[in-house]
Amino acid sequence: MLFTVSVLLLFSFVYWSSVRYMASQSDAAIRTEIQTLAERYENRGVPGLRRLILDRITRQQPTGSSLYLLSDPLGRPIVGNISRWPKVSPEDGWFNFNLDTSDRDDPDLHLARARHFQLTGGFRLLVGQDIHELKSAQRGMITALGWGVVLTVLLGLAGGFFISRKMLARLEVINETSQRIIAGELERRVPVSSRQDEFDRLSANLNQMLDQIQELMDGIRQVSDNIAHDLKTPLFHLRQKLESLVSRESSDESNSQELQAALNEADRLLNLFNALLRIARLESESARTIKQPLSLPDLVYDVAELYEPLSDEKHQHLSVNVQSPVSILADRDMLFQALANLVDNAVKYTPEGGNIDLAVTAEAYGGSVSVCDRGPGIASTEREKVFQRFYRADVSRSTPGNGLGLSLVRAVIHLHNGTLTLRDNHPGLCVQVTLPRNLADLKI
Repeated sequence: MLFTVSVLLLFSFVYWSSVRYMASQSDAAIRTEIQTLAERYENRGVPGLRRLILDRITRQQPTGSSLYLLSDPLGRPIVGNISRWPKVSPEDGWFNFNLDTSDRDDPDLHLARARHFQLTGGFRLLVGQDIHELKSAQRGMITALGWGVVLTVLLGLAGGFFISRKMLARLEVINETSQRIIAGELERRVPVSSRQDEFDRLSANLNQMLDQIQELMDGIRQVSDNIAHDLKTPLFHLRQKLESLVSRESSDESNSQELQAALNEADRLLNLFNALLRIARLESESARTIKQPLSLPDLVYDVAELYEPLSDEKHQHLSVNVQSPVSILADRDMLFQALANLVDNAVKYTPEGGNIDLAVTAEAYGGSVSVCDRGPGIASTEREKVFQRFYRADVSRSTPGNGLGLSLVRAVIHLHNGTLTLRDNHPGLCVQVTLPRNLADLKI
């Protein structure tokens, strides 16, 4: 739009300047002619002026652009190539009028511009020009400039389209690479061409930034893993010693209870570190995990079978609804663990006699699993926070746990390029896991 407006303004200026120049040249020629004729009148009177006008008319016969008319004080024509004075009122001596072309065999209407000059003795002199050719030139200029505008705009649009396509193509490469990095392929980098233009400099800066971020993340992950490993070993030895003490016969029942409590606490800490190590391993696995074809309904049935005895103890009704068979490419053990965590939470938070519904549905590019309970649910303001490590919603603080279950689930689903969604079940919570059939179906 800005380019089009600029072209129109430029061409309008060219047209206006050209028209003004041609008009000024025509007026200058009329002034010069009047001055010449006035000098002849002053020197040789009416006869001399008459001969000069006849000479000018004769030289431009049969047609010409110069117009002359000399009249006496009573307005009667003496000499000229127009028969009468135009019936218009001059402004500052200048006026435009339509020229009679009946004697020229020319059907076009000719516009003339002239100037009136009063001579001494009451004689009047009209000198003008037929500006029909000037107007034709102006119309031709308008046509040429119009085509010039059209061609310029078309060429500009074509050039803009070509350049924008190239720019958008390079931006799309950057965007696609960014999406793959977000999906977990942290080793991806933005391609850099040999042109060394602004896009290449941007890509190089982004790659350098990604290298630094990955280096920092690797360092943090390594420190976390080292801490977890270093703490896990003495905790394991401590647990072994506590277990040995508990297994011994003791007459002091209070000591036995305290040892059992310490053993349970050691187990809780070991489970905590094991969960942290599993999450760290999942986050670093990326596409290196071996995935095989897997029937999603069969996997859900296996998870339900595992937790059916636990739900029966709480008199809960655990149901599985498979709408259609779905086959995906996944790591069975990892996905089983993730779904087991979701069902475990559903059993834990659903009151006695409540329903737990598992559903498998086919999607356009894969399948989804829904785990719906009748528990207290999760407030909408906390649904993103519950995926953070060690975060526990207010309704779950009184329930045993370490706040790592949903973090582990999200890590597994993210590894499979899937999505995890929380929604209300009125009452309760529904967790929907959506998985692609193939690993190439990324979350974009």
